[in-house]
Amino acid sequence: MGVTPDTLWTHPQLAAAVADEDWGAVFRAYRKLTGVSQTKLGEQVGLAQSDVSDIERGRRRVTSAEVRQRIVAGLGVPIGPGPVGEKAGAVPGLALPGASPDEDLMARVTGVVETTHRVDAATLDWLDRLLAEHRRAEDHIGSRPLVDVMRQQLRTVVDLYAGARGPLADRVVRLASEHAQFLAWMAQDQDDAATALAWYDRSHEWALEAGDANMAATTLNMKAHMAWSRDRATRCVKLAEAARWSAPGTTPGVQGMAAQMAARGYALGGGSDDAHRLLDQAQALVTGAAEHPEDEPAWMYFYDETWFTLQRGMAEMHLRDWPAAVDHLTAGLDALPDTYLRDKTWYRACLAHALAGAGEPAQALAVATAIVPHAAAIGRPHSWNELHTTAALLLRRGTKEGRQLTAALKEHD
Repeated sequence: MGVTPDTLWTHPQLAAAVADEDWGAVFRAYRKLTGVSQTKLGEQVGLAQSDVSDIERGRRRVTSAEVRQRIVAGLGVPIGPGPVGEKAGAVPGLALPGASPDEDLMARVTGVVETTHRVDAATLDWLDRLLAEHRRAEDHIGSRPLVDVMRQQLRTVVDLYAGARGPLADRVVRLASEHAQFLAWMAQDQDDAATALAWYDRSHEWALEAGDANMAATTLNMKAHMAWSRDRATRCVKLAEAARWSAPGTTPGVQGMAAQMAARGYALGGGSDDAHRLLDQAQALVTGAAEHPEDEPAWMYFYDETWFTLQRGMAEMHLRDWPAAVDHLTAGLDALPDTYLRDKTWYRACLAHALAGAGEPAQALAVATAIVPHAAAIGRPHSWNELHTTAALLLRRGTKEGRQLTAALKEHD
């Protein structure tokens, strides 16, 4: 095809695709230059032919570090700081875009860290407390101010691994998993799906390494939440169910989260009976967890009966039971502390939507306009989009409140 193995990766088209980490373009150029089929290429990198096709067509993005490594190893992609054509060093993996794990951090994680740091329990206790405080700060100020801080904090945790021994080493890995999960959540909050998935994958891998069933299940629960947020009902259900069966020994609270996520997936797809069955299961689990909160993992601090009531309201919204949605959301908001400013803004936006659906335009407008400043400041994109959805619903029904809410939103757009 006009190239040899020695010159393949210096071809301008292929070199540019590698530099941009455009894996669809890499696949297309590689096949054009070597003449291999999609099936053969898939065999080289451990992907099905249909996956290769989807990546080439831009229907699927490569977000997993593990898939990147298979592509790099299978095709012999040259990576590293040197020019294209120089083979990769000992550390596999490529830099991920945006706020996901960069090359330096991946090197620290997957390679041997040369460091003299010593680790003791007191240091890890302090890092545990610091992470807990950052989680609570994010509830109030939103995720954007904390991303860089948490990335640096994760670097600190990873650097400690080389100096940890015995049980402390497992604890460092577990702590790294918790940081990665938090970074994933913050990326998800900012609607950066690729970055969120990369961090969830990393968190899940570390959780398995550390033997932390609760975090392994939580990462699957959060992936289910991502699927739900993109109207992918079946994927939401399957991921939530995987969280229940793939990580035995999880706490009642983690199990309850999985059950309610599966319920929301069914509700999104219009499955009222399955949704209500699972919501009832989730309620029993969450109630049981509330009796022994000390047994729940630290990151489940927020997930109580108040939170479940709010989630139940959202499920009723999907099922178009607007009065039930209004009742649950109102009850949950009345009990939710003001320290959860970002989340209160989101659920109030949902309440405005439910009130509009229930044929209460004046109440919907009152709830919506009261949170417009917070939605603009810390609720983008989710709360902000929900307010626009509410305005659109009111406009379709020909109400003056729809025009009024639209005008209020335009002041901050």
